[in-house]
Amino acid sequence: MRSYRCYRTSRCVECGFCEKLVDCPAGFSQDQCFGCMACYYACPNSAISYEEVEVGYCRISVDGAEVEAPTGVPLKRALEALGFTLGSGLDGFCETGGCYSCLVKADGRYVRACMTPVREGMVVELAERPLLRIVSEPQGHSVGGVGTPYWVKGRGWAVEVAIWAAGCNLRCPQCQNYHITYDSKSRPSTPREAARAVTEARRYYGVDRMAISGGEPTLNFMWLLEYFRELRRMNPDPEARIHLDTNATILSRKHIDLLVEAGMTDIGPDLKGARVETFMEITGVRDAELARRYLENSWSTVKYVVDEYQEKVFIGVGVPYNPAFMSLDELAEIGDKLASIDPGMQVCILDYYPTFKRRSLRRPSVREMRKAREVLKSRGLTTVLAQTPAGHIGP
Repeated sequence: MRSYRCYRTSRCVECGFCEKLVDCPAGFSQDQCFGCMACYYACPNSAISYEEVEVGYCRISVDGAEVEAPTGVPLKRALEALGFTLGSGLDGFCETGGCYSCLVKADGRYVRACMTPVREGMVVELAERPLLRIVSEPQGHSVGGVGTPYWVKGRGWAVEVAIWAAGCNLRCPQCQNYHITYDSKSRPSTPREAARAVTEARRYYGVDRMAISGGEPTLNFMWLLEYFRELRRMNPDPEARIHLDTNATILSRKHIDLLVEAGMTDIGPDLKGARVETFMEITGVRDAELARRYLENSWSTVKYVVDEYQEKVFIGVGVPYNPAFMSLDELAEIGDKLASIDPGMQVCILDYYPTFKRRSLRRPSVREMRKAREVLKSRGLTTVLAQTPAGHIGP
């Protein structure tokens, strides 16, 4: 089996981002690196490269069974190669240490399998795991997310309180929240701890809306489900709104049903294109088949929520836009597909701007965003907003 060894290149500008946010188990030593790749994905300057290396094998114990496993690779990769399943079956994985979906017990303590090397004699248990996740401190948000109804936007200094969850299954080179997405160092929270902090923030800001974004909140699904249940328990009043913003790439009908049952009242899925090649450019997903599944799933999520929960769950769809990766023709295709689902649904076009690994990107002008909005409206959509450098336009 082959693994990877990461190293810094001459592109490194000593910005300190990796040391601050990446919990490197090798201490950023090339000799100790076992290829978890967390620093590679996180570096905003693309200053980390890697080489392939051959690895040997060792004996480890998994749930009482002795097996031969590749050594010097992430435990998650080894377990999956051996046919073991991690997580609850409803989880996705970030592979960078933030989501905690791959938590297992190794040698008597809980570890993230994606950031733990396989060692000779390791004793691994895949039993129940504690629900943990790295999330930000709650903040008041004056605009909200794509799943925030337009009529509450801009009503004061805050319209909702939000937390952001670390870890994402996508590798968007222009990730707007990369300092949260790639955080594997902060202390993780239980669902109850996060719900208590958000509930207190709700009272402080005097709002009814409580949101979670990311990163991708749905990866550690059992954590998210329990977090929503705790939020609903702490906020039983009918005014309380529980809002999920998501890339919707791994949500199934079962996921959605469980989230609604747990208390979700608002959802804001992003639709990153109508074409697979556009989705791949926006998200950094290199596997075309995986990208196709992710894209189809995000569209299916929108249709299922509208068809099954239109009276119960508010849906606002986000559409990332920049002429560098999406033409107006494709935007029209998106408009046609959305109008066929529900011409009245709220749609917000997001002006993707230069950041993270794609700092050469040019932010669309107000005029370009106004034109993009007109394209969607011309396809029959009646509630279209556009995010611009000068604020929101519409509906």
